[in-house]
Amino acid sequence: MRTARTAPAVVTAVALGLVGLVGPAGLTGCGGPSAAGSRPQPGDTPAEGRTFTMAMPADPGTLDPALTVLSAAIQVGRFLYDPLIQVTADGRARAGLAEKWAGDATTARFRMRPGVTCSDGTPLTARDVAANIAFVADPTNRSPLTGLYVNPGTTATVDAANREVTVVSKVPDAFLTRNVGMVPIVCGKGLEDRAALAEGRYGTGMFTLTEAVPGDHYTLTRRKDYTWGPGHWRAGQKGLPDKVRVRIVPNETTAANLLLSGELNAASLLGPDQQRLFGRGQYHADATAALGEMWFNQAPGRPGEDETTRRALARAVDLPVIGKVLSSGTGKPSGGLISIEPKTCTDATAARALPSHDVAAAKTLLDAAGWREGPGGVRAKDGKRLRIALLYPSQIGQPAASAAELIQKAWQAVGAEVTLRGVDNPGLNQIVGGTASWDAAVLPLGLAIPPQLRPFVSGPTPPNGTNFAHIDNKEYVSLATAAARMPGTEGCPTWNRAESALIEAVDVLPFVDAVQPTFGAGARFEKSYGSITPSSIRMFKE
Repeated sequence: MRTARTAPAVVTAVALGLVGLVGPAGLTGCGGPSAAGSRPQPGDTPAEGRTFTMAMPADPGTLDPALTVLSAAIQVGRFLYDPLIQVTADGRARAGLAEKWAGDATTARFRMRPGVTCSDGTPLTARDVAANIAFVADPTNRSPLTGLYVNPGTTATVDAANREVTVVSKVPDAFLTRNVGMVPIVCGKGLEDRAALAEGRYGTGMFTLTEAVPGDHYTLTRRKDYTWGPGHWRAGQKGLPDKVRVRIVPNETTAANLLLSGELNAASLLGPDQQRLFGRGQYHADATAALGEMWFNQAPGRPGEDETTRRALARAVDLPVIGKVLSSGTGKPSGGLISIEPKTCTDATAARALPSHDVAAAKTLLDAAGWREGPGGVRAKDGKRLRIALLYPSQIGQPAASAAELIQKAWQAVGAEVTLRGVDNPGLNQIVGGTASWDAAVLPLGLAIPPQLRPFVSGPTPPNGTNFAHIDNKEYVSLATAAARMPGTEGCPTWNRAESALIEAVDVLPFVDAVQPTFGAGARFEKSYGSITPSSIRMFKE
């Protein structure tokens, strides 16, 4: 097997569902509840022995599921590593590696399914599962899943005789069972050899990685011994692909052409090319995910450290117009920072707190913040000019560049000097890892459960945490702490108020979501948490 080159030992990333990269979405890894399309597939007879070929716009990098939350890696990882609990497209929890589970805000118990084996043939034990959770819970391992799925200091104990794992969180987590249940589980040998995990080995999922050509394609082969799919899933179902090939296709027009020619079975499209396929009535499974969120770096010495300055810059731009450009007119106004479906809290009204567009008010606020207008309209304070380095995700392509240029012009109009820089996956890692120099950024976090937001907007800053914008919002912390003590959806109104506190303080502004269709040809599938569900794929004859 040709193996992929490994990424750095620790990979932190922005999004579980970062559109066009996971949403999920995703940053880890974690949209889309629907499969739709008026046009049937060429035939309704299941096809055996086929290869399911899907496009991905960027290389996933490391495949170690505990050391990445890039959506490209999450999608590949879903084929290789199963979680304890499988969540269906409609939000229902089904058996994964665990057959039973129960819990509250501090304790969760999982009983493992019997007969689960690893890709190398060894049995998966409850002790292996506990070790996976313990790795993420230990902050010294610098897993981006720490605080996202598993709180720091969480313990996992084992009752081997009953195949049970008991998880105890030091801090309350309203969705503890669901969060821990989403951790991708690797096998015992992988825990001892994380370099092998970076190459996709020692998995618990339906497929194994049999070929890797970084930047070009990855080939995965279905395990014939896999019998523990979601719920009552059966291994002998017709139409399951024997292999999956992931092709790296950065250009959406190319991906659309390959789909129409039959060289691809699935491709996600954000830009105008999707209209060609809609016009043909092409089958598609849709996902809603974050696309446009404006962040301000509040580290000491940065312009965004001052709330009045942040508010001025926010009011200088027309966010709805920026959203239309960024989404090529296909997006929808954001309901908040928890965007990926299926959602646990559905009353997303936080984005109503977005500041309105008012250039005159923006200039007045800059005056109040001490940024005086000088020759040529340039703003300065204490002899230091108002300079802003604005970053945006280059993987989204020209729409992102055009949206960034509109923001640049709006801020220049109120006296700021603005430089633009598009960043790729490694650049996004640098932002979250604290090694990038930036003042403002348009980038999406793809999150499905409110507690997953906490480590990105509160707590330790890089390199000790993922609060990459250095946010210190005491109201958010207070409300989020209270909500975490409320079991399940009981705390949703409080989580929503906490999110509103971030937006009202102009810490982060979610302004547009993407409705991202993944088009299919010769195959049908479902999406959940921003990516294709492996067990749902069915191939059909032409």
